[in-house]
Order: sequence, then structure tokens, then C-alpha cells
Amino acid sequence: MAMYTLPELPYDYAALEPVINPQIIELHHDKHHAAYVKGANDTLEQLEEARDKESWGTINGLEKNLAFHLSGHILHSIYWHNMTGDGGGEPLEKDGVGELADAIAESFGSFAKFRAQLTKASATTQGSGWGVLAYEPVSGRLIVEQIYDHQGNVGQGSVPILVFDAWEHAFYLQYKNQKVDFIEAMWKVVNWQDVAKRYTAAKERANNLLLAP
Repeated sequence: MAMYTLPELPYDYAALEPVINPQIIELHHDKHHAAYVKGANDTLEQLEEARDKESWGTINGLEKNLAFHLSGHILHSIYWHNMTGDGGGEPLEKDGVGELADAIAESFGSFAKFRAQLTKASATTQGSGWGVLAYEPVSGRLIVEQIYDHQGNVGQGSVPILVFDAWEHAFYLQYKNQKVDFIEAMWKVVNWQDVAKRYTAAKERANNLLLAP
């Protein structure tokens, strides 16, 4: 049975200042992300027990818990690497990420239009959620998704390559209730090299999605 582990941060707690302060990074990674990892592992154990006992009274809740915690773990694992203290701006050919830049322009019309859509999607999530740039393998284009909690409103098969965490625990200690200010600041730390690598990998694996036998 697969057991999930909390990945180490690719930088120290202070690496993303002043956009995100060290206290938020520490709490977010060491407490919140760790809780999703534990939740996924605990749910797997509970499902194993249910199978062994053939006791299915809690199956709906367990399946929901697994989706919630596992998606939280996956999205946060992407989130940490999507950011760098040396990031920001926009993807450019001179920085070696021209393929990503072209895909964004083709899918959204321009980088400015893409930025506006992802900003709005992230900042207007009702309650807890994410704004996500994803590769959609059926059309072969990039799309923006507005994900509620960690797993709601997700296109089946879409691969997240850039994620903005819009849960309050991601920003409240520093930005209070000004979610939009946090999302705007996030653009200063986007690691376009990481996003470009994820885009390339997603395209290469697109044929793994079985639409017909």
C-alpha cells in the first residue's frame, strides 16, 4: 500500500520574503501540509480495515476524505516548487521557457489575459480553494481551473502545472482578509522554470489518458 510522506521545502522559510513571511511558510508546510499527508495515510488504513471486515457503512465519507487529503497533498507539493525568491515576471523565450510562453498566448490570447483570468479565479474562490493553470490533454491546450477545497470542479485528466493557494491559512497572518492582494503578490515569486518543466512533462504523458479501449 502506498504511504505518503511530507516533502521537504526546496528553500528555507524566509526565501519568499516579502511576498510570504517565514511564519506562514513554516505553519503552512509543517502543520497544514503535514495534516493532509497524515489524513491521506490514515484514510488508507481505514479503507484497508473496511475491506478486511467487509464493513462499508462509512465508505462514502472515507472516499471523500481520501480525495480531500490526497488532493491537498498533491497540490501543496506542486505549490512549494512553483515558487522561488528569484521568480516573477512572465515566461520569456530568452529565459528558456518560450514553449510555455507560446502555449499561454495560444490558449488565452496573451500573457496579460491569462494573468487576469488566473488572478480573478484565485481571488474569487468562495471559501477555500485554489486557482490553477492546468494542461488539458483532450484539447492539448492550457486551461484555468477554480478548484474548491482541494478536489472540486476539476476537469478529469487535467494536469496542474501552476497553483495559487487561496485558502486563508496561506495568507491570513500577513494579508488579513485581503485575498486579492496576496494573489497579486504571488506573481512576484512564480518559478517559471518549474512551470515550464511541468508543462513539457504533462504534454509528453498526455497519451496516457484512455478515452477509448
